[in-house]
Amino acid sequence: MEDQMEIGSFLELKFLSGLEYYVGDHVARLNTGRAAILHAIKILNQDIIYLPYYQCETVKDFLLKNGVKIKYYYCDRAFNPLITDYIENAAILLVNYFGIMSSARMCSLASKYKNVIIDNSQAFFAPPIANCMNVYSARKFIGAPDGAYLIGSHANDYLEEYEQDYSSDTSLFLLQRIEYGCAGKAYENKKTNDDRIDNSSIKKMSKLTHAILDGTDYNLIKRIRKVNFEIACSLFKNINKIDPTEFYEEDCVPMVYPLVIEDNRTLPKLIENNVFQGHWWSYILDEVNSDTFEYYLSKNMIPITIDQRYGEKEIKYVFDLITSN
Repeated sequence: MEDQMEIGSFLELKFLSGLEYYVGDHVARLNTGRAAILHAIKILNQDIIYLPYYQCETVKDFLLKNGVKIKYYYCDRAFNPLITDYIENAAILLVNYFGIMSSARMCSLASKYKNVIIDNSQAFFAPPIANCMNVYSARKFIGAPDGAYLIGSHANDYLEEYEQDYSSDTSLFLLQRIEYGCAGKAYENKKTNDDRIDNSSIKKMSKLTHAILDGTDYNLIKRIRKVNFEIACSLFKNINKIDPTEFYEEDCVPMVYPLVIEDNRTLPKLIENNVFQGHWWSYILDEVNSDTFEYYLSKNMIPITIDQRYGEKEIKYVFDLITSN
């Protein structure tokens, strides 16, 4: 049933339109990345998925809650899956970590498996891989309360079964960040939004999120992130224990610069100076052995912010903090 036309009354926020990055019959708009993964599993008609240990726990919790059986796999230091018991009729999730894996790299990984779901939650601008289901998450790249895309064959199947999502009730934190900064009430309201997402099922993308995504300057985002990543590479290359450029090519637009540094004083120093970073997925330290690459990353990787709000001045400031005695 279409919404009834409304004319008059107060003015709402108005965004540009017609700029949405992903459109077409093969594109499904959903509420979250984890929901898009579950939707892909449903389309592939699978109930088992291979999931990397190095992954956000909200994904595995959401899939388990919805009856999906999970087989976990480790990666080597080049992020190659280490799977010895591969079941061909299961699905597999391959992650474009940090947004620094090229299309050629992801194609090469995907060619080894069937029923592949590419998790581009950290790589919003990564080209969809043919014959795969491709998942994208909006809020890691754009100031939106939620939102995700699934791109692939039959991506729009089953959408009529899902409820419409509503984001405006918990989106105040996006406005408060402008006036109050990210601490205090803005952060508390962001947690409220996170709680809403954590307790949500698969839903269709909210109209608010769609309006934001339809009015975003994507070329600006891509350009600044790529430049900032290159700046970070030049600054941190001599202290980083991994090489973030190993699989990096022109089609990459990174989410963060992954700095691996074996110094437990670094993160507290950053936070003390209002540089709000944090190790990703620390729960993994209790899930895997200490000699694994996943343990090493969870303990030592600091995601350096390189998004479109910042430039060389801010990245150099973070570098100076990290390298100062």
